[in-house]
Amino acid sequence: MKTEVLAALLEAQQAKRPVALVTELPSGVQRLLTAAEWSGDDPVAGAARDAIRRDACVRLEVEGDESEGDRSVFVQPFNPPLRMLVVGAVHIAQPLTRMAAEAGFEVTVVDPRAAFATEERFPGVARCDDWPDEAMARLAPDARTAIVTLTHDPKLDDPALAAVLRSPVFYIGSLGSKKTHANRVARLREQGFSEEEIAKIHGPVGLDLGAKSPAEIAVSILGEVIATLRQPA
Repeated sequence: MKTEVLAALLEAQQAKRPVALVTELPSGVQRLLTAAEWSGDDPVAGAARDAIRRDACVRLEVEGDESEGDRSVFVQPFNPPLRMLVVGAVHIAQPLTRMAAEAGFEVTVVDPRAAFATEERFPGVARCDDWPDEAMARLAPDARTAIVTLTHDPKLDDPALAAVLRSPVFYIGSLGSKKTHANRVARLREQGFSEEEIAKIHGPVGLDLGAKSPAEIAVSILGEVIATLRQPA
């Protein structure tokens, strides 16, 4: 790898920007594609989008003209870490944080209530005792971040949602019944959020599995997060 390509790759990783490394085979010539460069109809750009979305390498054959001939291209994604920010150190958060960590997410529990967010209840899990809006500003959720609010308390859930509805996060989910969610939507409308912005919220959170226990609800939430990540609409 040439020095300038390596330097650009390290810079992107430091800035938590996804990039795709394209290697021409068999020449070994390499280049980086950023998000702005993989948005077109070019087959290599399409392969870069696919590789980034699936977190998997892609090899393709690209048709060339008579002078160049066909060529093989290998595309390797370099994504920022997956993160999950869980607002509310409640019972459901305990199995959810364990499962999310096993699935490869860097997990942080956000809850200003120190009696809930303890090491005993969340061993080895990063915890943040800031108020949710302040936590979101400090943690800077990006396009590889999922947000899950679980408190049922508008004083905690609503500030977190307001802080991320206009952010690039790939998933937002909020626990609560259909009635609870309808009330949540009404409050967010009053704060000036559009229907399109509010529609980003998965509410009630999780896949419809008929889940009852905290662990089952955690499974439904993580399943929906992964489906949104891997199979975007």
